[in-house]
Amino acid sequence: MSNTTDQKTITINGNPGNPTGEAGKQMLERMNQSHYEVTGWALDFFEIKDGFTMLDIGCGGGMTLKRLSALSPSGKLFGIDHSDVAVEESIKLNETLCKSGKIKISKASVESLPFANSCFDRIITVESFYFWPNPVENLKEVLRVLKVGGKFMLVADIYGKEGLSEETLENIKLFNLLNPTKQEFLEMFEKSGFMNIDIHIKEGTDWIAVIGTKK
Repeated sequence: MSNTTDQKTITINGNPGNPTGEAGKQMLERMNQSHYEVTGWALDFFEIKDGFTMLDIGCGGGMTLKRLSALSPSGKLFGIDHSDVAVEESIKLNETLCKSGKIKISKASVESLPFANSCFDRIITVESFYFWPNPVENLKEVLRVLKVGGKFMLVADIYGKEGLSEETLENIKLFNLLNPTKQEFLEMFEKSGFMNIDIHIKEGTDWIAVIGTKK
């Protein structure tokens, strides 16, 4: 079995929309690596200051939380995921930071965020929007917990555009991925109430970062 085939089998068995079992753990470990570069590219646009309170929605294997913590040494971080395995793996990766209380990770869904109104300076989601059940309503929920002047960034390594590879198109169909175009992202963010929407595209890739501000 080729490495590509093996990775696809792990992804199918691990269930990227809601990671489960040993295959889910393997998939999350791989995603910590495979999402690293696109996340780093996107974070350059995100204006993080020390002391910020931040949330990672769909925190997966926990690597983005770890990076956000380094960018805001005195900040407070929260992560949520609706997968028990993802919560477990995120806590494991950030064990010291979780024990110190700097990072808190819990099981929850973007459909009903377990936080008070207007409590986060920054909110991010990396490679999870593909699976959000009701995008506009879910974005409204994100907006609710964001502080006035706060920013939310969505990061994805594919979006609806011409020239996607056959393998990418197959995966979109296989995993039933939500894959908006640049214009559709703009319209969803506007409809949910975000302002000053910036969309970044990395030339030569399928990467996109969408940033909206709460006014």
